[in-house]
Amino acid sequence: MDMQYRQLGRSGLKISALNFGSVTFGGQGNFAATGKVDVAEATRMVDICVEHGVNMFDTADAYSGGEAEEILGRVLQGRSRELLVTSKVRFPTGKGPNEQGLSRHHILNACEDSLRRLGRDHIDLYYLHEWDGLTPVEETLEALQTLRDQGKIRYAGISNFAGWQAMKLLGAAERDRLIALVSQQLYYSLEARDAEYELLPLAVDQGLGVQVWSPLACGLLTGKYRRGKTAPEDSRRISGWPEPEVRDLKKLYDTVEVLVQIAEEHSVSAARVALAWTLHKPGITSLVLGARKESQLLDNLAAASLRLTQEQVRRLDDVSAPDLIYPYWHQNRNAFDRLSKADLVLQGPAKRHREALETKK
Repeated sequence: MDMQYRQLGRSGLKISALNFGSVTFGGQGNFAATGKVDVAEATRMVDICVEHGVNMFDTADAYSGGEAEEILGRVLQGRSRELLVTSKVRFPTGKGPNEQGLSRHHILNACEDSLRRLGRDHIDLYYLHEWDGLTPVEETLEALQTLRDQGKIRYAGISNFAGWQAMKLLGAAERDRLIALVSQQLYYSLEARDAEYELLPLAVDQGLGVQVWSPLACGLLTGKYRRGKTAPEDSRRISGWPEPEVRDLKKLYDTVEVLVQIAEEHSVSAARVALAWTLHKPGITSLVLGARKESQLLDNLAAASLRLTQEQVRRLDDVSAPDLIYPYWHQNRNAFDRLSKADLVLQGPAKRHREALETKK
């Protein structure tokens, strides 16, 4: 296996290109549909990840009501401090009106609770799990600054923010000389490349790391879901997991067909091809893998060694290309002579796709 270690944004931290997520640990409440991995299974999966060079493990206080953090903490207990942990704060942790959001009150309390469940004295990378439009960003940043000053977190990031929301935090942090955000964790896959509109260009322009959650679209890109075929009964979609929202079923099926074709060309799984494609896109630091079975995990980890040809990448780019909404379609035709590397995250593949379509005409 060829595990790469990539620098996380403008920090000095290097993380493995593939990380492992604990969303399948515990299986409590709504998270039962993601998996029910217990301590023994989790231990074996973490062992496999470490053997393959994974050095970052992802969790959140929202996963299975905190049980995912507890299981991960037990599994990592006594292991090397080189193994890094991310966790997150924002979603409800109780019934009270202040037990959610990004207020100073909730962030400080939630971090203490996460540290207790994890059995650690610090969290390496602490994410704001979702936007909170009611709390001033200055209050949120000051709370993160307090945690860093206390040594309870090492780095901070954002997850599931819109572009303007992310820039609001980045601007306030720079203006007030508060903790610098080093990464964003976001959804990005061949099923939905929405992040190319704003979030990936923002990452390239501002020097943010990018961790991708659900790069297989919660199983939609594994080859299980194909036109005219019934999905397995144990799949997340059949079990009632609502994410991601599929807005264009025809495009999804078309994309999966190309994935399967390229997978056959390499004699590997469609999932491995989907991961390899995502791993090599501009701005991506790492992919967060989730698995319910050891066989799934081993196959996903093998994506670190898969090299796609430029022609194969272009086929996947074309079949999954996002529509150019305004102002991008206007810039694509009229501003291509003065676009930056950040602009080209979206505009580069879009221009090639448009030229290919015009050639076919």
